[in-house]
Amino acid sequence: MTRRTISLTTAGIVLAVLLVVAFTAPMPYVVMSPGLTENTLGSYNGTKVIRITGHKTYPTSGHLDLTTVSVTSPDFSPRLNEVLAAWFNRDEIVIPRDITYPPSKTVKQVEQQNAADMVNSQDSAIAAGLAQAGIQSVSVTISQVQSGTPAEGVLKKGDVITSINGTAIHSVDAAITAITSLAPGTQVTLDIERNQRPQSETLTTERSQQDPSMSRIGVGLGEKFDPPFKVDITLGQNIGGPSAGTMFALAVYDLITPGQLTGGRYIAGTGTITSDGTVGVIGGVQQKIAGAFKQGATIFLVPAGDCAEAAQSPLAGDIRLVKVGTLGDAVKALEAIDAGNTAAVTPCS
Repeated sequence: MTRRTISLTTAGIVLAVLLVVAFTAPMPYVVMSPGLTENTLGSYNGTKVIRITGHKTYPTSGHLDLTTVSVTSPDFSPRLNEVLAAWFNRDEIVIPRDITYPPSKTVKQVEQQNAADMVNSQDSAIAAGLAQAGIQSVSVTISQVQSGTPAEGVLKKGDVITSINGTAIHSVDAAITAITSLAPGTQVTLDIERNQRPQSETLTTERSQQDPSMSRIGVGLGEKFDPPFKVDITLGQNIGGPSAGTMFALAVYDLITPGQLTGGRYIAGTGTITSDGTVGVIGGVQQKIAGAFKQGATIFLVPAGDCAEAAQSPLAGDIRLVKVGTLGDAVKALEAIDAGNTAAVTPCS
């Protein structure tokens, strides 16, 4: 064999070995694809997803589907050919493994966090759904009073804030906004309940340590969830995370108010939600759209912050993508669609 032949043969063997290693070595990625869906207005294996006791409910039809993404399991590492296949599949996405499974957490800790997020999202969803129907179930409580601040000696741990400067308060975010939006040095009146007795307290705000242009009074806040009747949410599938909150809230609202919010349509969506009805961004919106479309959804509710990504979906022309920033936006959009008032519906574009 000539030196050239030997060199080419050696190079070919090395290349073959490298290709074998490349296609067999585990890659530091996970693959996300369309996941499970479940109708929050329906039943699963004979059990209603949402059960309400102690309050009148109304007949519903159609779908309000929560959507999910499927992520490769923590004990599975895709190979190069699987990563490439997912990369060119319009319904899948490849992301670094550390985003889904942080090195600082065990797999069990990630699963426990997802389960806790789902439970918390259900409480927030119930509170938001009730509030949209005019039923308040959340009270804002003082969890701590910082020494050397305007609140010291005036407010106490356990006080319930009912209003600030005459505006009713039903969420921590609302209380924070009511205080921080004032100019430092402004008097502010808080109506509170202490030991179930109402009283009013007036304080003078001081400059926030984080932003001197904003006010603070020096309290920590928490929310107490106490609905006036029982709302149970039971999922028939193993689903975790907080992104089903908006669809739970819509279903609760639909069940306790007259009429059918869906108009019999197949509607799906996603989004986290706070107790005051703010819809938050999620991950994997294009995969969720694909999963919903495959199940038959014709309308998909998209968090406002995810609209830009949603509009890039290959299915954007096949399913109606509706932009929602709050639970109220979602209700108004669905009511407008049912009434044929398309001009009142904001699309993702």
